[in-house]
Amino acid sequence: MTAPPAVGAPAVRPSVARILASGVRSYSFEFFPPRTEKGERLLWETVRRVEAVHPAFVSVTYGAGGSSRARTVDLTRRIAEETTLRPVAHLTAVGHSVAELRQIIGGYADAGIRDILALRGDPPGDPRGIWTPHPRGLRHAADLVRLVRSCGDFSVGVAAFPERHPRSADWDDDIRHLAAKCRAGADYAVTQMFFSAEDYLRLRDRLRAVGCDTPVIPGIMPATDVRQIRRFAELSDATFPDDLAARLDAARHDPALAHRVGVEHATDLAQTLLDAGAPGLHYITLNRSTAALDIHRRLSLPTAPGS
Repeated sequence: MTAPPAVGAPAVRPSVARILASGVRSYSFEFFPPRTEKGERLLWETVRRVEAVHPAFVSVTYGAGGSSRARTVDLTRRIAEETTLRPVAHLTAVGHSVAELRQIIGGYADAGIRDILALRGDPPGDPRGIWTPHPRGLRHAADLVRLVRSCGDFSVGVAAFPERHPRSADWDDDIRHLAAKCRAGADYAVTQMFFSAEDYLRLRDRLRAVGCDTPVIPGIMPATDVRQIRRFAELSDATFPDDLAARLDAARHDPALAHRVGVEHATDLAQTLLDAGAPGLHYITLNRSTAALDIHRRLSLPTAPGS
């Protein structure tokens, strides 16, 4: 299936690193590679709606163990070639040799993609399973950051965990690893989903306390489906607040009400974060634009970086 053609020549958008370094807030949206033709149609409808608000960037996720590698690479390239959006490609170290990683990075560079989110990644099959590095691969996300940096002029992001990475021994261990990724050359971090502003602010303050001022962009997940969010929270060890869960559970047979509940909560959270100095927002769309765009409009945010 071919995406609808973009109107006019693709705009040359500044890198994520450049946007953040300028002090301008970054507003962005996250997609994942669809597996079906119906899913692909839905995705491209979402892409075009998101394109209309001119985000700083959009990102394309990479499946556990590199399971969606080919689809991620293809989708990222198509967004770069067929839209005016600036794509950030997720790249995981798990399941890849250094040679394979260099090949993927080179392919992105050849397609004009110069923004990568460098992740260690979850084990294939079981995100909670034992993590084993590829025998000719990398052990830590910081190593992947250094590899991407060595391959050319890239803007590099990393992951951050407001409630601590489930594999970290404690908070000191978690912050030590995040700071190591930043010092390896990361320009910014994007968090996994969370539902309490205090969790984000605690992470940011702990990172600053160890002398690292790398911008941390909060990931905003519109919670509109109680069963879906509960499942995601269990997989990521994120806290799903009881009051929000109860409101969504009460609205589980009323999609319009559930949508309002999720959008209102996410909007309040996002506004609190922006008021506290967050460098932007990263909307986790699940390939559906309505809730994320509703939040963005409710916040009366600019429709282009720097506007």
